[in-house]
Amino acid sequence: MDQQREIIVMLITRLERLSADSYWAHRASGVRGSLLKIFEVDNPETSQAAKLIERGFDFLEKAAKEK
Repeated sequence: MDQQREIIVMLITRLERLSADSYWAHRASGVRGSLLKIFEVDNPETSQAAKLIERGFDFLEKAAKEK
């Protein structure tokens, strides 16, 4: 598995673990779904994948600061 795909899998897993009560979990669910689609269907080496990865990390950071 290449590095981009590994990052996508890690992000999907971590976004799933956000507390359901968190504002950021709700916001991150769309990014998580989009990452799943890109991982399963498309080549993750796209600029769209890069934007989603960046957004996913942003949501994780904001959720961590919320605690």
